[in-house]
Amino acid sequence: MFVRRSAAVLAATAVIGTAFAPAALADESPGATPSQAFPSALYGSTDPTYDGVWRQSLALLAQDTVGVKPAKQAVDWLTGQQCESGAFAAYRPDPSTKCDARTKVDTNSTAAALQALEALDASDAVTGAAVKWLKSVQNKDGGWGYFPGTPSDTNSTSVVIGALDAGDTDPEDVPSKDDGTPYDALLGLSVPCDENGGGAFAFQPDKKGKLAANADATAAGVLGALGEGLDTDPDEDGADKTSPKASRCEGGDSRTIEDAAANGALYLAGAVAKNGYLKSSLPGAEDQPDYGNTADTVVALAAAGRTADTEKPLAWLEKNSGTWAAKSGPAAYAQLIFAANATSTDPRAFGGADLVKQLGATGPAAASSDASTAPADGKNDNDDKDAASDEDDGGVSLWWIIGVGLVGGIGIGFLLSGRNKKQQP
Repeated sequence: MFVRRSAAVLAATAVIGTAFAPAALADESPGATPSQAFPSALYGSTDPTYDGVWRQSLALLAQDTVGVKPAKQAVDWLTGQQCESGAFAAYRPDPSTKCDARTKVDTNSTAAALQALEALDASDAVTGAAVKWLKSVQNKDGGWGYFPGTPSDTNSTSVVIGALDAGDTDPEDVPSKDDGTPYDALLGLSVPCDENGGGAFAFQPDKKGKLAANADATAAGVLGALGEGLDTDPDEDGADKTSPKASRCEGGDSRTIEDAAANGALYLAGAVAKNGYLKSSLPGAEDQPDYGNTADTVVALAAAGRTADTEKPLAWLEKNSGTWAAKSGPAAYAQLIFAANATSTDPRAFGGADLVKQLGATGPAAASSDASTAPADGKNDNDDKDAASDEDDGGVSLWWIIGVGLVGGIGIGFLLSGRNKKQQP
């Protein structure tokens, strides 16, 4: 899923930007110039234009998950990115400038920030404003698109559901103007059992209204249908971890959101059963292992109670994800920490790697942590940060860059993982 920021990435971005992006987006360069400096409080060392808030949010949430108190300046940076409306954009280089109609606020950045800031006990004024804004941009079908006013998609709807839950707001109590709930929107994006890929979630309907199974959207959709956020606690109440799991897709007019979650988890279990990982492909390119979406699948399967089905993909990640995470940056480390946490696996001994320390090395030193998460001198190890982040993309993938272009032009795509891509088990 994630690739090194390279000439190939920039070339692909240029092609997509020319083909799909609006003028304002096409004019923005995704690459950092050698003289360009980014905030020291920001996790990752590369251009945050498209993912600054997202990767910061995941980094802070992952640290909180493992009992590490993030640096105050890192939390303050994220809070300072919020617009007066309560929304967040992917990145605001000058947060002292007020947001206006040209500020590209989006649901995904806002929802991720809300989840992180709720976990860190941010002020009610900050989190309440984010919840209010998310409610204000809900679509008539009950869901959300990436940008306000764009058609609902599974990934955006799901990450907002997780944010609302984190903000102590029951998604069932957030009906749209047409009385559709977020769960109604997800049910409408679940592939019927008697169709190809039945039980999976689609990203969005195609132009003819057909739903195509998408493993990445399914991982997000399972969490959304369960009312879970980006991170799940294996000790939380929720899915019965010991009951027999669905062995067939449950369809029919009486299908519930719980059925949709179980169906999606069944689809994911089958997708990783053979190789232990998901694959993704670009036209004309060889299929590649999709590390990030495999990690997301582990979280979704664990949340759905299919713990036995997490064993193979988790083992594959422990063995193979190190190089990918080092190149991809803080969001990648966070995804792996979430997968470890969801399966009660020690993230400090993940395939021989200390994910917590590696994540910490990509940003400012934590305010407090145990000896395994901070250098002995109490300062951040810049050498480690350079090694972990050199030529990384801070968690932005080629797929995500393409997704952003598509969002601007035709209303699809999802932050971080390029949710519109073709995926294969």
